[in-house]
Amino acid sequence: MENNMKKIFSIALSAMLLLGALTCLAQGKPGKKEWQEKMKAEKVAYLTDYMNLTSAEAQKFWPVYNQAESEKMEGFKNTMDAYKALETAIDEKKSDSEVQKALDNYLSAQQKGSEIDKKYSEKYREILPGQKVAKLYLGEEKFRREQIHRWHRDGDGPN
Repeated sequence: MENNMKKIFSIALSAMLLLGALTCLAQGKPGKKEWQEKMKAEKVAYLTDYMNLTSAEAQKFWPVYNQAESEKMEGFKNTMDAYKALETAIDEKKSDSEVQKALDNYLSAQQKGSEIDKKYSEKYREILPGQKVAKLYLGEEKFRREQIHRWHRDGDGPN
């Protein structure tokens, strides 16, 4: 029964991706928003398959993962803002104390990003077996690398 549910889930996800791809092709090259949605759908399908999630696991996992992604995006934005402030402090030849403060802010923002990963790793372990949590991190990196290679090969990156 579980294998049937998994096959149905996989088929439904594949159909969604195909429909999304066809919609994008019909509209020409997708804009940034469409491209982000397409990548998100591809990532969900990839990770679901790579982690071998059951439908019950997926129901519990994806809302937590989406929350983690939201927090990570906010953390990334904060890190990039701190990076830009540090770069500006250097470019504008600010005092050592101002540069040090900007550096401390940047390092603090990076640390917060690591804390988000640690926090959610613990939450994932409440939902999934350790093997599947480990596969999540491997799968994310493999997906990222595959996308980079595809962008270079096909020129199919964001606008």
